[in-house]
Amino acid sequence: MGDFYEILGVSKNAGDDEIKKAYRRLAHKYHPDKAGGDEKKFKEINEAYQVLSDKNKRAQYDQFGPNFGQGGFSGSAGQGFSGGDFDFSDIFSSARGGSFEFGGGDFSDIFSDIFSGGRKGARGKKRGQDIQVDLEISFQEMVNGTKKKLNIYKRSVCERCFGSGGEPGSKQKICSVCKGTGQIKKTTRSIFGSFSQVSVCLECLGEGKFYEKKCHQCGGDGRVKKNEEIEIEIPAGIFDGQTISISGAGEAGEKGAQAGDLYILVHVLPHKKFIRKNQDILSEEKISFAKAALGGETNVETIFGELILKIPAGTQSGEIFRIKNKGVPDFQNRGQGHHLVKIIVEIPTRLNQRQKKLIQELEEAGD
Repeated sequence: MGDFYEILGVSKNAGDDEIKKAYRRLAHKYHPDKAGGDEKKFKEINEAYQVLSDKNKRAQYDQFGPNFGQGGFSGSAGQGFSGGDFDFSDIFSSARGGSFEFGGGDFSDIFSDIFSGGRKGARGKKRGQDIQVDLEISFQEMVNGTKKKLNIYKRSVCERCFGSGGEPGSKQKICSVCKGTGQIKKTTRSIFGSFSQVSVCLECLGEGKFYEKKCHQCGGDGRVKKNEEIEIEIPAGIFDGQTISISGAGEAGEKGAQAGDLYILVHVLPHKKFIRKNQDILSEEKISFAKAALGGETNVETIFGELILKIPAGTQSGEIFRIKNKGVPDFQNRGQGHHLVKIIVEIPTRLNQRQKKLIQELEEAGD
């Protein structure tokens, strides 16, 4: 495992938002289910993000480096023991992921927590992977909100064995290797005394028991890969680049473990006429020179349909009119923006003789 900051491609001073954006971009790029995905790279990205997105873990990582989570020792004055006094890495390097029991001393609970991540007993079942997908919606759908159906190819709970991994009707047997404990204990003697390493039983993979027959549909995994249709609701007013998360809609976990989450990265397609600025919608309308000077009415297109806008006499080009509550709704239900119309006065470029004469008279009358 390399440096977590380098894995995500961010600096050590990167903020939470920058780290999150880097993770989402890389996770989407290297997801194993995508063409060109890389499972090893994807796992590295996830591990780096799990640490750097947590303030406490990140602080420990910055102080101790990548080994911060493997346990540390510190003694107070007068106790005669300090983590800097002895290097345990050589003695226990082969036991990383196991637990220890020392003869002549009750250190078993301490070391089992340190080297097994605080988890005693059988191997913990793996949570399902998160999934990230990109979704494009129109400007109109962004304003009004919409529902979309996504067809996602993912690991889902096997419908035949309901995630157990066993063929329906098949009985479970106690593992003869670990005697149902899910663990294998190996005792080793050294100059410091005897100690025992506890590891996961490879025969039953830490379950302690197994089915006589594996499910023929999932092969004993409890999951199958298939297309699954998921309907999601896009709230009105969502921003371009915003992510919607659906808990438990990711890939199924191992044999009943928690499912991963689904993250939908929303992209709002640009509109040919309208521009969004926070909760307001901006547009331009052209009017004639005469209407600007004399006043009148003009039709204005809004996202909710066409309206009539009154133009007061003497309107200048570039002047902005506000149409209240015709903008983008706040997706947290805190009101609605406005539609801002910028008036562009069209100056005629080709004039006939009569028009030229009238403008000349207007100019002279103004003097």
